[in-house]
Amino acid sequence: MRIFVIIFLALSLVSCGPGMNKILKSKDPAYKLKMAEKFFVGKKYGKAATIFEDIKPFYTSTPQYEDILYKWTYAIYNQNDYLNAENLFKTFVESYPNSPRTEEMEYMRAYTNYKLAPKPELDPSNTIKAIGMFQTFVVTHPGSVRVAESNRIIDELRNRLETKEYKGAKLYYDMGQFRAAGVAFTSLMYNFPESPLADEYQYMVVKSYYRFAELSVAEKKVERYQDVLTECNEFFDRFPESKWRKEIDNYMNISNSEIQKFSNNEQIKTTT
Repeated sequence: MRIFVIIFLALSLVSCGPGMNKILKSKDPAYKLKMAEKFFVGKKYGKAATIFEDIKPFYTSTPQYEDILYKWTYAIYNQNDYLNAENLFKTFVESYPNSPRTEEMEYMRAYTNYKLAPKPELDPSNTIKAIGMFQTFVVTHPGSVRVAESNRIIDELRNRLETKEYKGAKLYYDMGQFRAAGVAFTSLMYNFPESPLADEYQYMVVKSYYRFAELSVAEKKVERYQDVLTECNEFFDRFPESKWRKEIDNYMNISNSEIQKFSNNEQIKTTT
């Protein structure tokens, strides 16, 4: 293990090259800054970031530090190190709230969380965080040229969340956990009421509760078929022109018949 670490450090020094070693060992901050900016312009972001970080103690309290922090942040971002870039964008915004660059840095902070947001099936924490940041940006900067793109990204990220939630609800249904599926599809309806698939989600609520009632013990069937009727009526109120209307009519008719049948059975038991 020790040999591996020594080799790794040696390779790191070689990759920096003798020029970088000379720069980092220099006692002249102005020279280092000049070289960092040269590397930044040349898109050698790793070298630029290393030097910007090295000279931070010399410039933190100077007027030059705003530009250094700006370029250092982008040097990190352009290496796809989005987690550290997000922290630096935040630092810039907090350090220079009145800078002409602050709007840009607020947007980019949100954008780094968008870049960190995973595929729909994974943990949505960064997705939710990015949506919140972009929404705040739109409210804070309504006249910005970045508003349209921010709204587009918000829609994209909300679609990811919707897809994740749909897959979870569908999985419950496919596993035969119909009550859980009904609850999950109801939640999906609540969270995404304007979705173009909203009528399908309500259809799946009806279908899930119907299957739950169908598989219930006799003593619970009337109550659970009544739940199906409640969801059918909710569907008709919200989606009178839906393509799923015939299927919902069918579930309603069957549920009414089942309620009548089991109610009659209970009456017979009571009289005998």
